[in-house]
Amino acid sequence: MKRIILGLTTALVPVSAMAMDCGGLTAEALGLQGVRVTAAEPVAPGEESPVAICRVRGTMAERTGTDGHAYALDFELSLPEDWNGNYVHQFNGGNDGAVKPATGALKSGTGETSPLAHGYAVVSSDAGHDGKAFGAFGLAGGAAFGFDFEARQMYGYKAVALLDPVARKAVEAFYGRGIDHAYGIGCSNGGRHAMVAAARMPGAFDGLLIGAPGFNLPKAALQHAWDVQQFMPVSGSLATALTVEDQATIGAAVRRACDGLDGLEDGLVSDTAACQAAFDPGTLACGDDGTACLAPEKLAALKAVHDGPRAADGTPLYAQWSWDAGIEAKDWRMWKLESPIPPWGHRPIIATMGAASLAQVFTVPPAEVEGTPEALESFLMSFDLAGEADRIFATSDAFPESPMQVMTPPGSDDPELAAFRDAGAKMILFHGVSDPVFSVNDTADWYVKLDANNGGRAAEFARFYPVPGMNHCDGGPAAEGFDLFAALETWVEEGSAPEAVEAVAREANDELPEGLAPGATRLLCPAPQVARYQGGAADRAGSFACTEE
Repeated sequence: MKRIILGLTTALVPVSAMAMDCGGLTAEALGLQGVRVTAAEPVAPGEESPVAICRVRGTMAERTGTDGHAYALDFELSLPEDWNGNYVHQFNGGNDGAVKPATGALKSGTGETSPLAHGYAVVSSDAGHDGKAFGAFGLAGGAAFGFDFEARQMYGYKAVALLDPVARKAVEAFYGRGIDHAYGIGCSNGGRHAMVAAARMPGAFDGLLIGAPGFNLPKAALQHAWDVQQFMPVSGSLATALTVEDQATIGAAVRRACDGLDGLEDGLVSDTAACQAAFDPGTLACGDDGTACLAPEKLAALKAVHDGPRAADGTPLYAQWSWDAGIEAKDWRMWKLESPIPPWGHRPIIATMGAASLAQVFTVPPAEVEGTPEALESFLMSFDLAGEADRIFATSDAFPESPMQVMTPPGSDDPELAAFRDAGAKMILFHGVSDPVFSVNDTADWYVKLDANNGGRAAEFARFYPVPGMNHCDGGPAAEGFDLFAALETWVEEGSAPEAVEAVAREANDELPEGLAPGATRLLCPAPQVARYQGGAADRAGSFACTEE
């Protein structure tokens, strides 16, 4: 079995059979201390696993928190029968709090086949807390662990640091040999986990695949409050502040101004930087020509949201956002405005997506907020950004590290990653230009600083791929089917740095723009390059080239 990416071939040959029997496997047999194996069983290929594996579930770091709740770091380890000698630490997203199946797969970024299917041993965890233990809508549900400082630390950085050596030891004991290469994979909060690992554990991973990294998560949570405070006054309801038709109007206006900047009108705005100069949001204002437009209050709110939250003196509290045609997508609406299928049976609002975390994890002191959508929406509306934003930097006796210290990779304001670089490790970052949760501009600015601090040579160990039209981690009017993990493998194991990577407009994506047919391919380009049309078949990646001008 081989994997191919733009002519580069990575061999994937099983190198070791299982050295231990799976059934009845114990922590003692694996040489693990302070760990309980709660289940170990062989799993045949099927719905639960793409290949034959030994699935090990365990728990460690058990304790009673200062809030009286029981805490532990629970994990799942998938050990394939045909192991390729390599290992993946799967970093999960959101508030964590659940052990997701250990496959290493992302919806976008790892291709159509998971690392587990390619023979990787994979570990996944709940980052040290059980989200269900607090109730679906109890005291702000899955974020209530934020009242316990150590649980915050586990979520922020300790869980990966504690689990990773344990998982590696188990892998090596099970197969009776060492690991060849170690990778970390994650998107959203999982991307943040990966960036934290690069800064705090620079020698741990040979390669990191980092999607839509929320490395400034507490700052991004302020954006949630800002969004609600801008949109709510428009109509008194988030669900009607911008309609689906309004989103389509905005997307169409961006395309009119920017679609052809890359040489081809295909529904994708590939030259994001040029678009910010070419697109005037004022053109969305209603005139006398009868064309689709936005009412003044809607346009004002939209501009403010794109400008990002600011302190009383005008200092940015987070980042600005790029204008992109992917604003018309369902995921953008879900995060910013409403959930189309509210699970709680109340009116369809989505303000709750960031409210619980801001209230209970990303501020000191944490706020006791009920978990109903109405209460969380009210919390965001009343959050005083001018007077309370500094709570993300605050400490106390009970919380000796601030939320920013707990969550953010050390040095991320002025990144160099010298230890990670000098260890010979590599990273690939990707981020949807229309991500409604974490601004692509924040990641782009971080990469520019990284490059400057490495004398313009950051590309020797880190590459950044913006994805036009893509929303949060996947989806949107975009060619969002791509395998950057294969590119990372080739870079780590063969020394061949990635350049252009092929992306496909997936047939399952029902949001493809007119002009981008299912199955069409495009190029993803490492920043600052842009995919530009060179002539030829408009549905083929080979008709494009990555250039800076």
